[in-house]
Amino acid sequence: MKMPAEDTTAAPLISWEKRLQPSPVIAVLVPVLSVFLALGLGAVFLAFTGFNPLEVYQNMLHGAVGSRYGFSETIVKAIPLMLAGLGVSVAFRMLLWNIGAEGQFYMGTFGASWVALSFPELPFYIMLPAMFIAGCLMGGLWACLPAIPRALWGVNEVITTLMLNYVAILWVDYLVYGPWKDPQGFNFPLTVSFSKAATLPTLLGTRVHLGLVFALMAALLLSIVLWRTRWGYEIRVTGENASAASYAGMNIKRNIILVMFLSGALAGLAGMSEVAGITHRLQHGISPGYGYTAIIVAWLAKLHPAGIILVSFLFGGLIVGGYSVQTSGVPAATVSMLQSAILFFVLGGEILTRYRLRIGRKGGK
Repeated sequence: MKMPAEDTTAAPLISWEKRLQPSPVIAVLVPVLSVFLALGLGAVFLAFTGFNPLEVYQNMLHGAVGSRYGFSETIVKAIPLMLAGLGVSVAFRMLLWNIGAEGQFYMGTFGASWVALSFPELPFYIMLPAMFIAGCLMGGLWACLPAIPRALWGVNEVITTLMLNYVAILWVDYLVYGPWKDPQGFNFPLTVSFSKAATLPTLLGTRVHLGLVFALMAALLLSIVLWRTRWGYEIRVTGENASAASYAGMNIKRNIILVMFLSGALAGLAGMSEVAGITHRLQHGISPGYGYTAIIVAWLAKLHPAGIILVSFLFGGLIVGGYSVQTSGVPAATVSMLQSAILFFVLGGEILTRYRLRIGRKGGK
């Protein structure tokens, strides 16, 4: 019996092939396209809910940068994103997934508030540096809690940093609902107002405060550390290849703890800046999610300090613009949806940055 001839027509095979050298063009295009794709997705959502997308986006843009007040408020919202974004970026460079910037932010507000409430008679030239140090110290130490088990025993820091967020938030809630609650606050969960010495100076008659200078200086110093120092070189090498870094004699355990402390300290400084520059008291829900949004900011900026400053301004504009369109009936959740969509497209775009799509045939070369 004659056997049927073998079919030599092979079906095409589709696979992902890792790029030896990521394309710099794609690396730039992915964040830009992510923003436009997210806006496109948001436009579809707005259209389905009965709103004119172009009109909504125009109103958001005008609310964010169309007036002196809107522009200054955009900067105000960008300041904590800048500091927290810089914090998570330095950890991400070493492949330490610090998801706990929100909790570190809250611990920074706690440390700064403790100084302001415990020593209200201090002059400003002692008060503000003490609040600065306390905010950074509390944020850094909070980040060390998951860093130490990660360094010594390899405990996954994603879970520990995330869970510690809730501990920090509930700790602050305990204080503002309990021992630190203002007895003259009409039963609202907040502390007494800080003394004038515990208030950050503002710029040009707006609510933009000295935290902006902190953020710009932090970005500059972080750039110098990462690309002009031996420690920065160790951070970058460890992030690229931990085995090679260990073989070269780099102290990875020490660097894990130091990098996480620096990451948490910057997030804590964001908290200190917010409580001393904006609210002037500790209160429930002081952060609308700055620590989580900072993760999106860091990824969209490709972990570059200068990029984080620019992207933080973009997200600050999204927040302020979102507030401005609520009066026309647009849900406040639209801004959160846009932020999440941007993160989704950025992470999806990372595949195109690191891999190329290869189409071949079975048995082909």
